[in-house]
Amino acid sequence: MNLANKITFIRVILAPVFFLFYFLPKLIPSWFTNGAAWTVPVLLLVYIISEISDYFDGLAARKLNETSNTGKLFDPFADTLMQLTCFLCFVMDGIFPVFLFLLVIYREFGILFIRNLMLSRGITMGARISGKVKTVSYIVAGSFALLYVCLQRLNFFEFLLPYIKTTAVIIFTISVAISIISFIDYFLIYKNQNEHK
Repeated sequence: MNLANKITFIRVILAPVFFLFYFLPKLIPSWFTNGAAWTVPVLLLVYIISEISDYFDGLAARKLNETSNTGKLFDPFADTLMQLTCFLCFVMDGIFPVFLFLLVIYREFGILFIRNLMLSRGITMGARISGKVKTVSYIVAGSFALLYVCLQRLNFFEFLLPYIKTTAVIIFTISVAISIISFIDYFLIYKNQNEHK
């Protein structure tokens, strides 16, 4: 494992950590007599480190000339694992509409299938610009959803919560539309490769 892949691996570790601290107060409420406010800094820290690691693994790969086929597949895998974990938490709290989450899952499995088909031909398909735009839109949507959760757990600015939740849903909807466009982009690349094999 080179440095870039080690940084990527951070997100693989953080995904279940986020899930654990998100739901621990609900699973064992008797442990947390003061509510779930203490989970806010943990969730924020995990989320921020996860997103920062996504930037630094790419930076390390370029600066140290460690770009590899493994990294091209490992990076989007780690991104997807972290994103789906966060999104599942938001779905279970009613922030992310479940039918949109289903579309995200279909998209990610579709991309995985296309990547495997390309790999069977000796072609490693890394992240494309459309995929990076999709990731940014996921981050923005997830940030609004997490802001809603944090303010709710801290009992701060409660009058803003409906507006933040509505904003999160709108951005989630836009991000899912972008993800579908991204899938079409990946599919067209595969189709073009298939026609010129």
